[in-house]
Amino acid sequence: MDSIDGFKTVVAVVETGSFTSASERLGLSKALVSKYVAQVENQLGVRLFNRSTRHLVLTDAGKTYYERALPFLEEYEELLDQVSGAQSSPTGRLRISVPVTFGEMKLSPVISDFLNRYPDIQVDIQLTDRRIDLLEEGVDVAIRIGGVDDSNLIARQINTYPLILCASPAYLEQQGWPQSPKDISAHHCIIDSNFRIGKQWPLVAANGKVETVNVSSRVAANNPRAVREIAIAGGGLALIPAFIIEDALQDGLLQRVLPDHTTLEFGLFAIYPHRRYLSKKIRCFIDFLFETFANS
Repeated sequence: MDSIDGFKTVVAVVETGSFTSASERLGLSKALVSKYVAQVENQLGVRLFNRSTRHLVLTDAGKTYYERALPFLEEYEELLDQVSGAQSSPTGRLRISVPVTFGEMKLSPVISDFLNRYPDIQVDIQLTDRRIDLLEEGVDVAIRIGGVDDSNLIARQINTYPLILCASPAYLEQQGWPQSPKDISAHHCIIDSNFRIGKQWPLVAANGKVETVNVSSRVAANNPRAVREIAIAGGGLALIPAFIIEDALQDGLLQRVLPDHTTLEFGLFAIYPHRRYLSKKIRCFIDFLFETFANS
């Protein structure tokens, strides 16, 4: 083990909170991670972690080591990039977290373009709708629809996706077309339980007037593709992100309702830990996201 391996290993264990998670981040065995940490502790003559069967607690010495090692590693990565120059290809494993629907519908079809462009990068895509701790789970970049309120993270907005009020032609033929926001209260509505608005849907007229409608609903789902399928099957009115239903609108499976009104918009963000230096592989991926999705 050289000193750089020791720095990387200890930092990974601190940020992920366990030897197992650190091994996944580094691509090493758990036994090797444990060995590297032990070697660092032996070299320093101090314990960096207090270990038990269930917990791993950072000691004061471990905290000091981490705080000093982190900027050193950032400077080391910057040095490698500067010395290798712009001609070198970014390398390494890139761990990405992405919402399930966006990952399936948008990121997965284009990720091969990124891999073809950067053949020395390996990508690990984690599809999840839950809020994650990027450092704890060893994630390099998270793609999120919505904002971020963690000051330890940087969020760069790539695009904005509006919600579209829509329903199937069969449902509208049977139940009638709403002519104003207040008419929505008489309709069956499908709730996306990911949205904080719940059963209170805000609609904005062309003149900027906002009207919040209390809707009636017998069905809710925590996945926008499920909401889309319920709407296509005639389940009622729904608010669905535009990118999820663009093909259904084009094919006539769904019809836009009250097209002269708008509602909420959600930003598409690339989120990554607040670091002084950003590695080349992360910078290349974020540039790729902007190139691919900024105008889509």
